Amino acid sequence: MRKWRLLGFGIGVYAFGLIVAAPATLIDAGLQQASEGRLRLAEARGTLWSGTGQIEIRDANRRTGIAKNIAWRVLPAYLPRGKLLYEVALDHAVKHFPVTISLSRIEVADADINLPAAALGLAVPKLVPLGLTGDMLLHVARLAFERGAIQGNATLQWRAAGSAFTPVSPLGDYELRFEGDGSAVRASLRTLQGPLQLDGQGSWTSGRNPLFQGTARIPPQHQQQLAPLLRLIAIERGAGSFELQLK
Repeated sequence: MRKWRLLGFGIGVYAFGLIVAAPATLIDAGLQQASEGRLRLAEARGTLWSGTGQIEIRDANRRTGIAKNIAWRVLPAYLPRGKLLYEVALDHAVKHFPVTISLSRIEVADADINLPAAALGLAVPKLVPLGLTGDMLLHVARLAFERGAIQGNATLQWRAAGSAFTPVSPLGDYELRFEGDGSAVRASLRTLQGPLQLDGQGSWTSGRNPLFQGTARIPPQHQQQLAPLLRLIAIERGAGSFELQLK
């Protein structure tokens, strides 16, 4: 009996050692599965419990994307609940935000993420040639990814928006709100300020490209400068009025 107890203890210690030393690359496998390849962890160093790497956000074809430095550490108090709760920091930021990972679900909450304007092209490839500029801040109140479904809400603000195709700068400040109910993600766009007025609605369903429909309006004093830009991605419906359809 004592022999079997010692053997069981030894196996337990060995298994615990494997878990403690689990490589950070396991996180990449979880991200890839939960996001259908849109989120990946590259150059991972450390372990499942603490490490650094490059978090990548990829386009629908999983070929191109943007990357940001990431560091993480597990809070052990949540292990008995069958979850991994991480404190995460991007680009060496002082503020950390929580990321919870279970067997089939990833949840992000209270996160502020700075992104280049080029990130819009990851969702809508048609925008890539426009040479978009400006500062974007993504605030995630709560987003949960589970087998291709997304639940929660987030807000993306695009400040001092611009394009290499027009001398008018900035075009304006804009806000895009996201709501995910599991079956689809819906988005609504509004203009905060600026000469180019944009508004519209969009949606995204797993396995399909995002679809956005909206309108763009240009004041008379800017029509000559901005109309050529809008004609690249929209249908002109009248003087200074354009219909947008991005997918």
